[in-house]
Amino acid sequence: MIDIDRLRAETPGVREVVHFNNAGAALMPTPVIDAIRSYFDEEIRHGGYETARCRTNQIENVYASLARIIGASRHEIALADNATRAWDLLFYSMGLGDGDRILTTTSEYVSNWAAYLHVRDTRGVEVVVVPDDEHGGIDLTRLEEMAGDAPTSLITLNHMPTNGGLVNPAAEVGSIARSRDIPFLLDACQTVGQVPIDVDEIQCDMLTATSRKYLRGPRGVGFSYIRDEFIERLSPVFVELETAPVVLPDGYTLATSARRFETWEKSYAGVVGLGAAAEYAYETGVADIWERIQWLAARLRLLLWEVDGVTVYDQGQVQGGIVTFDIEGRQPLEVQELLAEHSINVSISTPFSAPVDMHRRQIEGLVRASVHAYNTEEEIEDLIEAVMVMV
Repeated sequence: MIDIDRLRAETPGVREVVHFNNAGAALMPTPVIDAIRSYFDEEIRHGGYETARCRTNQIENVYASLARIIGASRHEIALADNATRAWDLLFYSMGLGDGDRILTTTSEYVSNWAAYLHVRDTRGVEVVVVPDDEHGGIDLTRLEEMAGDAPTSLITLNHMPTNGGLVNPAAEVGSIARSRDIPFLLDACQTVGQVPIDVDEIQCDMLTATSRKYLRGPRGVGFSYIRDEFIERLSPVFVELETAPVVLPDGYTLATSARRFETWEKSYAGVVGLGAAAEYAYETGVADIWERIQWLAARLRLLLWEVDGVTVYDQGQVQGGIVTFDIEGRQPLEVQELLAEHSINVSISTPFSAPVDMHRRQIEGLVRASVHAYNTEEEIEDLIEAVMVMV
C-alpha cells in the first residue's frame, strides 16, 4: 500500500500547486531532484567529461533500472533525448518502403501520425487505420482480420492516447502480432510509471517511453526497448560513435545491443535523474501506483459528471489517469487559464494532438486533468469547486 504522506512529503511541488498535468510533466520527487542537482554540482566543480568518468557505474545502472521496471534486460535498453526521438529512430530504422503496410490506431499521437504520413508520401508505404471497438480502443477482431488480409510490415499502437484515459489492450495486440510474425512497436509514453508493464507478457518487439510523465523524471530524456532477437533486424538511420563502437579506415561495426540507437552526447544529469525516477517508481510499486491512479481518476470523472454543463469524454474499457472534459460555453484554454489563477495545473488537448481521433469525433478541444498517486481527494474537490464557478 502506498504511503501518501511520504509521497507528498517527498514532492516539494505539492506545496506550491495542485498539479493535474502529470500526463504532460509530473512533479519530480526529492530523490530525483537530488540526483540531478548532485550530478550538475559535480559537473560545475570538476568538468563534464571528468564527472561522467567518475560516475560511470551510476550511469550504467540507469539501464538496469529502466530494464527492471518493464521486465527487460539492460542490453535491450537505449537512451534518447525524448520519447518521440526514441520512437522515430526505431520507426525509421524499419526501412519501410514501397509495398510495405502499417496497421495502426485512430488515436495516434500527432508526432507518430506525421511520421506515417511522411513514409506514405515519400516512400509509398500503405498506412491502414484499424477501427475502434465499442469502448473506443483498438478493435482486436478487426485487427486480426486486417493483419490476415494482406502482408503487414508493422503494427503500431499507443498504449494510452494523449487525449483520453483509455488503455489499449497491448498484450492482446502483441499476441496477434507475434502469431503472424509482424513487428510490433508500442508507444508507452503515457503508461510507463503508471501501468505495470512486462514486455515479455505484452510481446512487443519495440517500446518507447519518456522520463517526464508518469515516471516523474526530468524533461529532455527518454528511452526505448528493443527485444534482443529483434535488434539485428533493424538498421540505424544514422551511424556515429555510440551506434558503431568500432570504426576503422575501411569499415565499422554496429553495437550489438540496443545502444546502436543511441547518440554519444546526452544530458547525463538528465540520465541519472531518469534512473532515479525509475528506481523511485519501482520501490513505490507500480502496481500500487496504478491502483491509486485509477481510483483517483474514477473519482474525478464521477464528480465532473455531476456538474451541470460539464461533459467527460474519456473512453475505454480500462481507464487510467488521464481525464478529459469540457465546460459548456468555455474554451479549453480559458478553463486552463482560470484554473491556473487558483494554482491548479491542467493541460488541453486540441485537434492537433491526436488528429485522426479528434477530427473523427468532431472535438474542437478538451481540458485534460491527469492525476498521479501523490494527488489527493481534497485536491480533486478543489478542482471541482473551481470548475463549478465557471459553469
